[in-house]
Amino acid sequence: MNRMSTRRSFIKSALGSSAVISLGTTAPALFQQALAAEGTSKETILVVVQLSGGNDGLNTVIPFDDPVYQKNRPTLAIPAADVLAIEDGLGFHPAARGLADLLEENQLAIVQGIGYPNPNHSHFESMDIWHTCQRKRKGNPRTTGWLGRYLDGASSATGGDPAALHLGAEKQPLALAADTTRVPSISSLERFRLQNAFVREVAANLLRPERTDSGPLLSFIQTSTTAALDASRRVEEARRDYQTPVEYPDHDLASRLRTVAQLIDAGLKTRVYYLQLDGFDTHSQQAAAHTVLLGRLGGAVAAFIKDVKHHGHGERVLVMAFSEFGRRVKENASQGTDHGAAAPLFLAGDKVLPGLHGQAVDLTDLQDGDVKFHTDFRRVYATVLQNWLGVPSQAVLGGEHKPLDILS
Repeated sequence: MNRMSTRRSFIKSALGSSAVISLGTTAPALFQQALAAEGTSKETILVVVQLSGGNDGLNTVIPFDDPVYQKNRPTLAIPAADVLAIEDGLGFHPAARGLADLLEENQLAIVQGIGYPNPNHSHFESMDIWHTCQRKRKGNPRTTGWLGRYLDGASSATGGDPAALHLGAEKQPLALAADTTRVPSISSLERFRLQNAFVREVAANLLRPERTDSGPLLSFIQTSTTAALDASRRVEEARRDYQTPVEYPDHDLASRLRTVAQLIDAGLKTRVYYLQLDGFDTHSQQAAAHTVLLGRLGGAVAAFIKDVKHHGHGERVLVMAFSEFGRRVKENASQGTDHGAAAPLFLAGDKVLPGLHGQAVDLTDLQDGDVKFHTDFRRVYATVLQNWLGVPSQAVLGGEHKPLDILS
């Protein structure tokens, strides 16, 4: 590979992994001012964990004594004796011990029946709806995400630190797509470090003050490169100085949440961290896969909450775990479940109102074989925006959505 093609590859990589370009409309100036003004008054942090593929809510928060549940899941139903009881005939999957422990310590809120009207069973369409709070329709392209719109107004309050970080090797989620905010993606602390001498040479060339050529593309590349270099230095400082007595499980989600704990304790003013746990599209042989996934989710989140609390950040950190949809009530012929609709959403941290919220699932009142939703997911978003991040929610969400009473 020649020098020019290598330089192009670096620029392409930097743009692809360290920033988001969006063609959406910018929030009105007054809205941005309101976000910036209110965002500076709080230091709360949101950690989003996306459960990609459609988590089976019925085998996560289980109606274990419901005969309809037992009848529709001859091989997948969790025996009542194995369930980690919550209340009112509901309990956690036995693998979700971490979630059960958080609930026992009053650090977990379970919001039941989360969804949206006329549910879409496509992974891509449903996830895009969750990410943008909009449906795809002609003349209404979805180019920015709900968090991206928040970030565009709030990023000025971070003192030069990234307003948000995406941790993972997968494609950056549309939820973070913004008009002006650059969101770095970190696959790991080690890979994020800009060690290669040529990369540094290219960065120095792009940023040298005597350059006379200019333009929107160069300006964008310079801004993105500066953000990547600054973030890299801050990340390395966090990696070098961090110590914790908390033992994290040995898997990727736990490792990435430990990274988030490191960055928070290093003093980064980043307000949003975004992670994904994939594998929830359990169409066949669900039992074993779902057991592993729920064990990873519960164990990682429980360790993370314990860690940030140990370091004095417990009241500042909120974890939100969601999936694009649940699964159907009846198991299929492959001992799995197909795409459904409503599912529970989880909030973890010191400031949640613990326990069950919303209406429990009614397996005798289904919509085409799916659990009906009772709470629009945008009400959760409104709660997070207004009562946690401290910003108006209407302009971000594109409408009025009443916050829920789920945070203290």
